[in-house]
Amino acid sequence: MSELSNFLPDPAMVWLRQCAVCRLQPLEFWSEQGMSSSLARAVTCYLDAQGCGANGLCTTSFDGLNIIRLSEKTPPSGMVYKPSLCITLQGAKAVEFGDAIFEYGAMAFLLVSIEIPALGRVTEASPECPYIGITLDLDAGILREVMSELAQPPVPSNDQGIGVFVADLSEDLADCIRRLIRLLDNPAALPILWPAIMREICFWLLTGPHAGEICKLVLPDSHMQRVAEAIHLLRANFTKPVRIEDLAATAGMSLSSFHQHFKMLTSMTPLQYQKQLRLLEARRLMVSEDVNVSHAAFEVGYESPSQFSRDYVRRFGTAPKRDVMELRSFII
Repeated sequence: MSELSNFLPDPAMVWLRQCAVCRLQPLEFWSEQGMSSSLARAVTCYLDAQGCGANGLCTTSFDGLNIIRLSEKTPPSGMVYKPSLCITLQGAKAVEFGDAIFEYGAMAFLLVSIEIPALGRVTEASPECPYIGITLDLDAGILREVMSELAQPPVPSNDQGIGVFVADLSEDLADCIRRLIRLLDNPAALPILWPAIMREICFWLLTGPHAGEICKLVLPDSHMQRVAEAIHLLRANFTKPVRIEDLAATAGMSLSSFHQHFKMLTSMTPLQYQKQLRLLEARRLMVSEDVNVSHAAFEVGYESPSQFSRDYVRRFGTAPKRDVMELRSFII
């Protein structure tokens, strides 16, 4: 594998040398890692050039691309994952989707193919070797366009599991991500070159070892697409009482078939999914907007604060007030 100077033009190398505070791995690490070292260096130097600290989320100039760096392990943090590519460059992370837990470390990614509420936590991080992660939203339109141009489109797999998987980051994908990061430093080039690199990412995903799973994101009238329609309805009305019959009708499925495929793709029932949305939103309200427990419970659709507290403890392992205090102390 070539040295970094072979990947970057001279101006970028000048910028890289000026990044004196880059938090890099030992030289022997980089010399052994090839493309992974090139990507990690580019991301680390971008974070430092943007003034991002040792702990924080760095939003970029492109909607759908975010970078995070953390120097310590984190408590479980909840969010709704959109269809996306979640890459770990350094450290390790664990994400819990219902009953399913996925763990992935350096130069591996988690691909989420359907909107799912989850709890994620960083499991490996230190000041000497911080966790560095990238999240890139997937564009169904580009995926569909690229798949239509393939001479041999992927065949959907028969795997009946959850719409999430973990895989190693290939050199081709790592190279695409590295070039995306470099584009962020050149606003004039971003709108021109970004679409082409996104198409390339979709190409490698749709021709790689997991193409049979990824193609399900855009196949018309697939079970995944039908369940996704029901999820959109559920998310838009999660604070209201939900009728499973309405969700099944939106998905164009019988009640039994809808239950089966919803649980298969999300690892939870529709009512459990709704409860996760409510608890995550209540948690956000209490942490970010200083809303008290009872008000948060009513705001997300609970009729009983005591029932809300019981559900909260079952999900997050601690009472709402204590959890909020701990989360506030960790906010970066």
